[in-house]
Amino acid sequence: MKSKKNLLEQLKSLPYFSKDSLYQLGKQTGLADSTVDTYISRFLKRKDILQLKRGLYISSDFFNKKRNDISYSFYLANIIRTPSYISSWSALQFYNLTTEAIYNITSVTPKVTRIYKTKTSVFSYQSIKEDLFSDYNLMQVKSASNASSIEKSIGGQTVKLGFYIASPAKALFDLLYFKTHQFRSIRPKDIAVLVEELRIDIDEMEKKERTKFYKMTERFINHE
Repeated sequence: MKSKKNLLEQLKSLPYFSKDSLYQLGKQTGLADSTVDTYISRFLKRKDILQLKRGLYISSDFFNKKRNDISYSFYLANIIRTPSYISSWSALQFYNLTTEAIYNITSVTPKVTRIYKTKTSVFSYQSIKEDLFSDYNLMQVKSASNASSIEKSIGGQTVKLGFYIASPAKALFDLLYFKTHQFRSIRPKDIAVLVEELRIDIDEMEKKERTKFYKMTERFINHE
């Protein structure tokens, strides 16, 4: 059907879309919500679209063009669970502070801990206290060294889509915070040992970030 083909074509340029947005697109072409639901089922069965979570999708066409772009995966991680920011292993790898192969996209959120296993990746979210949900920034990737920037055409204009990611210091803090169960029974001398065991290249971290990291851990460490 022409209407189904037109709907699918519109989805190919979108970095993600919700079921509600599909209903809105359907109304523009005179499609009932029930018809759109049928189309969604068919698109999923034919793998024209992929489900990120209930009611949230991406087009296979857009994903295939961006499958090797880590910035797109990070962008999706922000979208799947909001608010959240990229942290721990994923962020440390992005900053080239670890050589470990990381396959899951790890994020931090003030919401409950959750994992989403999708056709694109596994998105892991760890719950943190509200007062520790901090020290992250909006990253607009311009250099091809880590990833190319994500772009979307809106009204003929190119808009770059960024993602929220922890600072290097906060990424390392978050990693140790969860690994040690909030630095339980950890002493100052244990930090260096943990960092070495995890093969984190902390010497490559900027001095101000290292200083910030140690200040962050100071309030949790057992000084006895």
